[in-house]
Amino acid sequence: MTKQAELKGSTFTLSALHLSNDDIQQATAHLKEKVDQAPNFFAAAPIVIDISNAGTNIDFKQLKAGITEAGMIPVGISGCKDTKMQRLAKEAGLAVMNAAKHVKANAPVMEPTRVIRTPVRSGQQIYAKNCDLVVMSNVSAGAEIIADGCIHVYGVLRGRAIAGANGQKQARIFCRNLQPELVSIDGNFWLSDKIEEKFWGKGVVISLTENNLNIEPLAL
Repeated sequence: MTKQAELKGSTFTLSALHLSNDDIQQATAHLKEKVDQAPNFFAAAPIVIDISNAGTNIDFKQLKAGITEAGMIPVGISGCKDTKMQRLAKEAGLAVMNAAKHVKANAPVMEPTRVIRTPVRSGQQIYAKNCDLVVMSNVSAGAEIIADGCIHVYGVLRGRAIAGANGQKQARIFCRNLQPELVSIDGNFWLSDKIEEKFWGKGVVISLTENNLNIEPLAL
């Protein structure tokens, strides 16, 4: 007997675009720039649009088309209590999403650290769900390591490192030799060109303060 499909609740980490006005062209141009900078990270990524500060004159069909053209996948809107705006968003094919207050209440319990002892090759992705991630070797360019907690790399980090993937602002990235394509904590990211030369190839700790990434030497 063929098993039927099942509909279950789940949670996912999505990027959010916070609109500050109804200038859709400006917003989608910003997304296009991000996709061009880090296509492996942003291309075809699902995104939610927070319109709580964008006013009530938004062309949702144009917004959806602009985001799609930029290379991302618009999932829905958040921050909207106006029933007329909600209706227009639905007519444009966008879901109306509520702020997930219950997500904080149901924050997952962290599990034991996941340890990787072999090199992480280009094209390989490793995700440490609900735990920290320790890589005892190198992370090649084109590889991606993700952890809901902190990330520790004892070799050379040349790929992408994404810590705090489930919203942990206290997550950190510890690295003995920093040469990454991208580093990110709780959705806040730097590409390689944002990293000061004095930290390149050095041991560092990357943390997050008020949604800004900070980098400091890894002092013993």
